[in-house]
Amino acid sequence: MSFAQFRVKDGKAPFWNCSGGQLRLMREISEEVFAAYRRLSYYAAGVVRELVPRSLSRVDYEATFRELENSGALPAVLERVNYYNGLVPGESPLPSTRVVSVDRTRSRYFIDLSEHLRFFPAHMKVDTLFGDITHVPPVPSLLKSRPIDGDNANSVLLNLDRLRHFRLFYDHVPFARKTAKAVWRGSMNNPLRETLITTHGSSRFCDVGHVSRDFTRIPTKNVLTPVEQFAYRYIISVEGCDVATNLKWVMASNSVCIMPRPRYETWFMEGRLIPDHHYVEVRDDFSDLEEKIEALEADPMRAREIVANANRHVAMFSNRRMEKITSILVLQKYFQATGQLPPSAFTEGFFSTLQTEARILMTA
Repeated sequence: MSFAQFRVKDGKAPFWNCSGGQLRLMREISEEVFAAYRRLSYYAAGVVRELVPRSLSRVDYEATFRELENSGALPAVLERVNYYNGLVPGESPLPSTRVVSVDRTRSRYFIDLSEHLRFFPAHMKVDTLFGDITHVPPVPSLLKSRPIDGDNANSVLLNLDRLRHFRLFYDHVPFARKTAKAVWRGSMNNPLRETLITTHGSSRFCDVGHVSRDFTRIPTKNVLTPVEQFAYRYIISVEGCDVATNLKWVMASNSVCIMPRPRYETWFMEGRLIPDHHYVEVRDDFSDLEEKIEALEADPMRAREIVANANRHVAMFSNRRMEKITSILVLQKYFQATGQLPPSAFTEGFFSTLQTEARILMTA
């Protein structure tokens, strides 16, 4: 299943109106079966796309952008494009790999990238970095994650490995009916996570634990699925090898997201999240976690407002067509910045002085 349609009704919590009756399936069958169905659909779609001639994608490209130029959506799309891709023409070397020769061994990364590369001529070249990337590469590269702070212009974000990272689940539990505690489950792959468990493993405010069998210094706890974690009012999000995988579905739920300020970002634009507006910020050592929970319990209206703000952020990524257009324009800008495509109708929006100055301010 690709990113499903997001709805917010009457200011209440979001839910996924999955195409083809997928939401009904999710309620009627086990999560394991639904996950298998989602994987099968994802890989099948990737195979079918590979069978479609690239020339047909070019026709769709031209029609799509003629429509975009005549709509009022272009400024908002270009704002996101320039956030993901901060390249400046004349400063970027020619990439090394033809788009038809991109590494296929990381299949999910390849499927997500090739879905949009096919809109461009086969002789175009790219550089890619697949995996959990926490540094800025020396050459402009297409990748999933990057550091938020500093000059990260060479790190061009696309929505890669979205089968894993853009998973959302239906939360049917209203905030008031949830247990007044914070919950976290995850792998022990980051010192922040160990700090959380050692400092709050026995707290009456929390139910936190890890599920890594190869980490023996601290006993494991029972696995809790995302849907089971929705029973709690507060869900903690902690970065792992790069970003926190659970952040998207936590912010799409009826629970408040609690986390330290993020250091890395993906297509989800974690760097745009505002502390105590989209989520409740805690210190890296979690020393103020119980204090923050008590404050939220004393002001449930504020907690609901934070949930609503988080829901609205997630809703930005719900329109499949606009996500496709944004991804293609990120690549269009990449190819123009690296001197592989001539100026287009979008060049001024990509590289205007105003856009460049805004980019400098965002990364300062």
